[in-house]
Amino acid sequence: MTVRFEDLIAWQKAYMFALATYRATKLFPADERFGLCSQFQRAAISIPANIAEGYKKISKADKLRFFNIAQGSLEECRCYVHLSKDLGYINADIYNQLYSQLEEASKFLNAYCKGVINNAHLTDDI
Repeated sequence: MTVRFEDLIAWQKAYMFALATYRATKLFPADERFGLCSQFQRAAISIPANIAEGYKKISKADKLRFFNIAQGSLEECRCYVHLSKDLGYINADIYNQLYSQLEEASKFLNAYCKGVINNAHLTDDI
């Protein structure tokens, strides 16, 4: 059973993706600093931030609202990962790393949401 949001695997995976995103966007051209770079970073950090915020909400509806926002930000990042590769801002290795981390975060966030919906007793361990 978890005591803090940091114990959630879903949060850990999302946080690692956010860190990788910040590292990758350092490679972007300077003229993207306030464009794609900024949008990508905001969406990436929104994932673990909304998981953290939803974690302590008491009602199932409140929890799921924040987790759904995190899911939306995750899908936004999926678009930015593709765009970054297609514009040549990241190479294939970084693309594969980011996409893999995104998939992992998505898998655990979806499992956590299903646990909340189903009122599973093991929800906190996902």
